Amino acid sequence: MDPEKMNLTEEDIKNRYISPAIFETAGWKKKDSLMEYYYTDGQINVVDDVAKRGNGKKVDYLLLYKPNYPIAVIEAKDRKKHALPSAGLQQGMGYARDLQVPFAYSSNGDAFVEHDMLTGKERTFALDEFPTKEELWKRYIKEKKLSDKEIKAINEPYYSSRDTYSPRYYQQNAINRVVEKIANGERRALLVMATGTGKTYTAFQIVYRLLKAGIKHRVLYLADRNILVDQARLNDFSPLSDKITKVQDGHMDSAYPIQFALYQQLAGRDEDVGHEPFRQLKPDFFDLVVIDEAHRGSAKADSQWRKILNYFDGPNVTHLGMTATPKNDKEASNIQYFGDPVYTYSLKQGIEDGFLAPYKVIRVNFNVDINGFRPIKGEKDKHGRKFDKKLYTTRDFDKSLVIDERTEMVAKYVSKYMKDNDCRWDKTIVFCEDIEHAERMRQAFVNENTDLVAEDSRYVMRITGDDNTGKAQLDNFEDVTSKFPTIVTTSKLLTTGVNVKTCKTIVLDSNINSMTEFKQIIGRGTRLDTDHGKSYFTIIDFRGVSRLFADPAFDGEPIEIIDGNKGTGSHKSHHPGVSEPPKEKYEVSHNVKVSNAETQFLDEHGNLITTSLVDYTKKNMLGEYATLDNFLKAWNKADKKQVLLDEMEKHGILYKEIIKQKKIKDMDPFDLMIHLAYNQKPLTKSERIKNVKKSGILDKYQGAAREVLDTLLEKYKDDGITDLESNKVLSLPEFEKYGGAVKIILSFGGKKNYENTIKEIKEKIYS
Repeated sequence: MDPEKMNLTEEDIKNRYISPAIFETAGWKKKDSLMEYYYTDGQINVVDDVAKRGNGKKVDYLLLYKPNYPIAVIEAKDRKKHALPSAGLQQGMGYARDLQVPFAYSSNGDAFVEHDMLTGKERTFALDEFPTKEELWKRYIKEKKLSDKEIKAINEPYYSSRDTYSPRYYQQNAINRVVEKIANGERRALLVMATGTGKTYTAFQIVYRLLKAGIKHRVLYLADRNILVDQARLNDFSPLSDKITKVQDGHMDSAYPIQFALYQQLAGRDEDVGHEPFRQLKPDFFDLVVIDEAHRGSAKADSQWRKILNYFDGPNVTHLGMTATPKNDKEASNIQYFGDPVYTYSLKQGIEDGFLAPYKVIRVNFNVDINGFRPIKGEKDKHGRKFDKKLYTTRDFDKSLVIDERTEMVAKYVSKYMKDNDCRWDKTIVFCEDIEHAERMRQAFVNENTDLVAEDSRYVMRITGDDNTGKAQLDNFEDVTSKFPTIVTTSKLLTTGVNVKTCKTIVLDSNINSMTEFKQIIGRGTRLDTDHGKSYFTIIDFRGVSRLFADPAFDGEPIEIIDGNKGTGSHKSHHPGVSEPPKEKYEVSHNVKVSNAETQFLDEHGNLITTSLVDYTKKNMLGEYATLDNFLKAWNKADKKQVLLDEMEKHGILYKEIIKQKKIKDMDPFDLMIHLAYNQKPLTKSERIKNVKKSGILDKYQGAAREVLDTLLEKYKDDGITDLESNKVLSLPEFEKYGGAVKIILSFGGKKNYENTIKEIKEKIYS
């Protein structure tokens, strides 16, 4: 073995050994690879309203058979720390699982180790034996037993243009898996992707590739809301606009190969027996039916949706369902109809990867929520009606019992929170029990925000299914450039199909027991929009609904719970939007106050925890450096202290924010951290400068050199260690009188002497 290899960095190992083996000996083209490829953005962690992004996942080499089809990952390690070439293999296999790549490799410059993700076999081989692109492709075809149609689909690229972004890794996984499944003749496919992760864009790329490959020819895109149809047709599917039509007034135009339709239009009304517009076309006219938001009507065996699907269901027709929340209970099941999801990308995964906004939760308990309301014997409500003899709890509030003071307290608490946190212009959705409750809540928020309502009455609005004025403002609510509406009250209308990227606050004052509905509601806040200042969102929970976060079903795979008698036709079928008759509610006055409020946030593992910024930083500090001695060794070893501080911040040691909050600007981060984590007495930066001067180290320097050092110490006092460690500081105006950076460095006898002097001073600062 080359002894020089022992002293090479990982980068040197790649440049001298691994890259030549791949690109020269094995003949891979640079265009067929991505190097230092970050496939996630890094999770955003939020503590005390402070958002920090962690590190993304990075692959050293990603080798591509086609731009849309990665085939191998290679993880490189240096020889000095890693004696075995397999040292990076487990890490590489993790990347391969994420990217759904069939071959994973590791090398330290001595040899390659391969793990075949399809067969589970491993082998070690010499550097000059790395397989060629065609060799890997032939192995993949053989091991996967790919059909000619599948190969044809794989060879068909994505749609790309200057205006279209490349698919993220999980979108690529979803597209490839669905296309392969359909090319292989499967007639049912379910795609599960969390809200905000680009389901419609993914569907477009699937449709585009299937059409271009000639595997499918005519497509019906079904949804149950106009906004879903129009958003898909006009945005993600716009590159195919010359092939698209929207079904209007129940008329289906066979001249267009892609048709977008509301299922309500195609199914017709129940009273119009025999008039079912979908029968205008033959059952085998479409060979691909895409069902958006498949967790709703299409999950039920006796629904109007299913009538359409059953009609367009010939032997060559594929039904592709898309949802963020597959419905799978005794009432209805996507799983029973579509089978297990072809691919799942969950909310939790999206947050961990940094593509979705994390959230913090504020749980608020009122006295009446804890104790309930029990009317005394003979007590009557505001309208003179006698109460039922029972204890009314949060399950009854705003459903059978109205307490106006409670509604007012919800509006008061949220409005105060928005005022105290300087977020009165943050888009906010308030989920209520029903339409009547949403109207009372609107009035309560108006009365708490009269100054802004006077500026524009749209500051607070109700957007519900029965209110055309409110619904007309939905586009403005979604528009990131529009201030109004800001606070919106609703019941069910905004649970799905609404894309409010800048929604920063979700208020829960509704009894939500359905996991599907809960996921959909939380999804209203998960879209990231850092360009407009949104890196996380806040959930304010007045009904204990956030308990569902702890339910294993929140982000797990669906559980199979199917009613054996399902499908007998005994269940009623309702059109969405047709509400039940309003039930009579008791109304009562009651003294309502906040009993307690608890704030929780997501930690780096995706768990909701209750803690403070200080406690969080201390925990992470001790997690990185268990003892003071461990920390001091790392600190003294670090040539550039700021580089170490930046790395610590990535691991949740948020010293800058604590200094900012405590307004202890004269404390060095070093002192703050040893004080927080190890209970050591801190010094101020002024005291540390005083100790440097006492040491006599500065007495060795005279004239301009001494004045420069005094000025540098003042910069350290004001701005911290960063300026002291950077030669660029010498170009600042304060140092112009000494002749600029070059002349100053020469006054110390050259660059090396200057840097040694700074190193010596840093050692004295922290001694």
